[in-house]
Amino acid sequence: MIEEIKQIQASAELLHSKSEVEAAIDIMAEQINRLLFDRNPLLLCVMNGGIVTAGKLLTRLTFPLTIDAVNASRYRNQTRGEQIEWILKPGTDISGRTVLIIDDILDEGLTLQAIYQYCRDQGATSIYSAVLVDKRLAAPKPVRADFVGLQVDNRYIFGYGMDFKGYLRNAQGIYACRGNAD
Repeated sequence: MIEEIKQIQASAELLHSKSEVEAAIDIMAEQINRLLFDRNPLLLCVMNGGIVTAGKLLTRLTFPLTIDAVNASRYRNQTRGEQIEWILKPGTDISGRTVLIIDDILDEGLTLQAIYQYCRDQGATSIYSAVLVDKRLAAPKPVRADFVGLQVDNRYIFGYGMDFKGYLRNAQGIYACRGNAD
């Protein structure tokens, strides 16, 4: 597996450098600060991919907030999504709260849609979402993110929380796999 990861990393195409990604996160934080400054939001970090984006945003937000995590996965360290599996639900009471869901990527939107529905079912008064990357797809998505850092074409990408078979989330930039990434 490690040899495959090294090959993918060595042949990948850099789409967005570390400085480009950090600048996009700065802009997202400014937008979130303007909209949610007086709402006492609960930030829900979508594990595992959203951990980098949530951590980077957290230090840039200037208002009182609480944070929790949710883990609803379709990929489970694979390159193709399947049925949603609920691994972790938030321990914080969502009822009556403004919720900001933070994730790494909005791909087909099925995971984010399920998390929105969970928050609605738990009584959230308003729900927003922030994603580092929105993938351009030909088909419509069931949800749209309120705050988007960057957009990319429909390619398999990794870095800044996004993985390739569980690896490369820590890459210092956003990269696209070349060729078939299965």
